[in-house]
Amino acid sequence: MTFIIKTIIQVLLLAMSTIPTATAARQCIEGGFVPPERWVQSYPAHRVIGPLYAVGGADLSVFLITTDAGHILINTGLKDSTAMIQDNIESLGFVLSDIKLLLTMQAHFDHTAALAEIKQITGAQMWATAADARVLADGGASDAHFGDCIELRFDPVQVEKVLADGEVIELGGISLRTHLHPGHTEGSSSYSMTVHENGRDYRVVIANMGTINPGKKLVKEPTYPGVAQDFARTYQAQEAMKVDVWVAAHASQYDRDSKHEPNQQYDPQTFVDPEGFLAAVERLEVIYREQVAAEE
Repeated sequence: MTFIIKTIIQVLLLAMSTIPTATAARQCIEGGFVPPERWVQSYPAHRVIGPLYAVGGADLSVFLITTDAGHILINTGLKDSTAMIQDNIESLGFVLSDIKLLLTMQAHFDHTAALAEIKQITGAQMWATAADARVLADGGASDAHFGDCIELRFDPVQVEKVLADGEVIELGGISLRTHLHPGHTEGSSSYSMTVHENGRDYRVVIANMGTINPGKKLVKEPTYPGVAQDFARTYQAQEAMKVDVWVAAHASQYDRDSKHEPNQQYDPQTFVDPEGFLAAVERLEVIYREQVAAEE
């Protein structure tokens, strides 16, 4: 019996040792973090397609999916972005208080920093993939890449439900499928749905792209174990997706400004760009392969 108890304790200790822990906070950027200009600029809210609307700023994407049973908000911007998001939502004729679910595409501060405030205002539930749920819960402290940088942390967000790869989120007739696309963060996720417009179905993807942050290590002393394999699987999965309309966590990633002008008339064809999606994924995969080769 003593042997069994000791074995159980050893297994538990081993399991605990593999759980990422919060690192000591320090100032990583001399003089503090100064956001790029487009990260703090506003941009008029607009309909992407069907019930999907863009309600974020000039570059940091925030998406609203509307239903008769309440709405889904995906991402925020920086910590002070709540007012801009609310104004954009109201400009479309909707209200912030009708948000029922909060999602994120990646648990980095530039997409999560206002989640806690919006959650408090609306009472909405926060759902996230397991690895990003951990980072949301500690305000970015356990993020494998930026966790020790105090200026890149955010207010912790309680997560009510952990989303599995392939899990379908149902709300008010909307079926939104979760896709685990890790690499950029351990729990990065994309979401897909089918929208029926003008007598045809559009395959819509809110895609978290496999970009590699400066300083991230893939092979030697990797930023987190398995990060290189995560990126490779994400590129492979995204290249196999059937896509008509796509958007991403940054407007620059899906080249919004070449497709849309402020206050232009809605057209479901505006963001139809299957070739562009594949080209963007393949371009990022080339960058990834070059970095792997350089590290090796």
